Amino acid sequence: MFDAHLHLEQYPDEQIEGLIESWRIGGIQGVVAVSTGLRSAHRTLDLQQRFPDFVRAALGTHPEQPVPPESELVELLQLIELEKNRLSAIGEVGLPHYALAELGTMALDDHLELFGVFAKLAARHRLPLVLHAVHDKVPLALEVLQRHRVERAHFHWLKAVPADLQRIVEAGYYVSVTPDVCHRERDQQLARHVPLSQLLFETDGPWPHVGPLFAGRPTSPLFLHEMVGRVAQLKGVSQDALAQQVRANVDACYAPPSPNGDRTRID
Repeated sequence: MFDAHLHLEQYPDEQIEGLIESWRIGGIQGVVAVSTGLRSAHRTLDLQQRFPDFVRAALGTHPEQPVPPESELVELLQLIELEKNRLSAIGEVGLPHYALAELGTMALDDHLELFGVFAKLAARHRLPLVLHAVHDKVPLALEVLQRHRVERAHFHWLKAVPADLQRIVEAGYYVSVTPDVCHRERDQQLARHVPLSQLLFETDGPWPHVGPLFAGRPTSPLFLHEMVGRVAQLKGVSQDALAQQVRANVDACYAPPSPNGDRTRID
């Protein structure tokens, strides 16, 4: 099993080695470690270097915060260019929704412009995008993806109306379910409607979860065990078959880094 969206760099550094060891023992094969800004990106790269067979790194800046200053953004983009062969994705990127009121009236336009920069970079290097785009921001995100011909994208913790979910599926992009799928009807409906070939699992740790199974428990990729069990029931497949398919999806979306490879698109 593979956690397709985790903020690994937000776990205490002195605990990470022990946590990863316990996750391995518990059957977790790896994580996609996403970033939220420049400092986070450097830390994520450090963790990828320390645990290269477990961590697949994604660099980006979270859209529910202000657009970074130009100097910081330039450094982040340069870092992505420099380390592109160590990366498995660009992310977490996308469009603000929850923080729009506090970010200000121009925030959506500013983030749309920045999202276009990341999408263009992803298309050029054939890297997937890890997306934060929910509710009415989904159509906007899809327009950017398709305008820049982004081949692979993962909509994490998606909230979308059925018509927008169908557009995501038809575009061939991936969608993940979170621990909420174990107890929340909205997330169970999402799991039912995403084809097995485009389904991923994530915890978004260390974000705390609620519900009868997870309240009061530190968020961990080990939550995937309960999630696989519930989604297997929803999809009418065996847990083993589901786990194998979702792991294949991770590899299709988030290829491991290839030190000698070149993902650059040739136009």
